[in-house]
Amino acid sequence: MRIPVTVYSEITPNPSTMKFVANKYILPSGESANFTNQSQTIGYSPLAEELFKFPFVDGVFLAANFVTVTKTDNVSWDFITMELRDFVREWIAECKEILLKSQDPVMEEEEPSVEVPKVEESEYDEKIIALLDQYVRPAVENDGGAIDYVGYSEGKVIVKMKGSCAGCPSSTATLKGGIETLLRQHLPNVQEVVALNQAL
Repeated sequence: MRIPVTVYSEITPNPSTMKFVANKYILPSGESANFTNQSQTIGYSPLAEELFKFPFVDGVFLAANFVTVTKTDNVSWDFITMELRDFVREWIAECKEILLKSQDPVMEEEEPSVEVPKVEESEYDEKIIALLDQYVRPAVENDGGAIDYVGYSEGKVIVKMKGSCAGCPSSTATLKGGIETLLRQHLPNVQEVVALNQAL
């Protein structure tokens, strides 16, 4: 069975990533998956597993209606964008499996060296999550990434950036200039926002 689908490519603020956007949802709203090597994809995402077979694919992030691909530095987007876009479009059109099951948090860690701090539940959690969902998540998804709330501890809000936003040169500015300012306006107790995958 084939379904008609359109996929277009969109540049992101991160020069190493390209966003491939479909005109239909490929994952339920709020679901996302981040893979930084092929072994992480096995049993989780057949689409990501196949994408890693391209020699220039260095990372795959899946969300609502898009796939963000991170490439190696030795090849230009000019040479690979069309090939990747056609591959993603065909995969969706043929109704092949995209995500078999959600990742468990340990599996999702990009580097084992990044330890997720144990953060107690706080009275601010719900308010912070609501603010991130309303104001931050749409913008971050627009750039081909995602943001996960990890926790709040002693004035510090800890988040995890995924997809294009992980390792993006402008994501630090987004964190400090945008997210931190927003949260501090609404919650005076928030002093700073830090990302797990950037230096804490």
